[in-house]
Amino acid sequence: MKNDSLGVAMKLGMRRLASGVCILSTRVDEDELFAMTVSSVTSVSDNPASLLVCINKQVSKEKHLSTVGNRFAVNALSYHQQDLSNLCAGRDEARNRFELGAWHQDEDYKIPYLTDAQAVFFCQTDKVMEYGTHSIVVGCIHQVLVSETDVNPLLYVDGRYGLLAPL
Repeated sequence: MKNDSLGVAMKLGMRRLASGVCILSTRVDEDELFAMTVSSVTSVSDNPASLLVCINKQVSKEKHLSTVGNRFAVNALSYHQQDLSNLCAGRDEARNRFELGAWHQDEDYKIPYLTDAQAVFFCQTDKVMEYGTHSIVVGCIHQVLVSETDVNPLLYVDGRYGLLAPL
């Protein structure tokens, strides 16, 4: 397979890999909050508790997010939060990304998070690796909130949202 056709095949193959949809949220400075939809979030280790998130280098706040020591939250979305996912994916640039959803700020660092997310992971950037078009950010988790509601994650597969079907 030629390299260009390998890239096309890779993209087609990845469309068949379902992923959970999350919103990464942070405080950029005293007056600016930022949120973006991400679907590339993976656990790294439970000791130290950590996860990684891949951030496109073209994202406006990528430099902030990929700076060691900065804090952020990863909000795992519920199926009913599709509109919020679309908003934070930048599909409507004219709207404030914090006008939808049950946003709150943690007491210590004032990081915005969704109180009705499936789970929220509060992290601090620990390591960053640049690879191709993305920065791979490893965050050390310092707190986790887990919803007491039924597990009902928002999934993304084949270019659209999906629902976890009961077994």
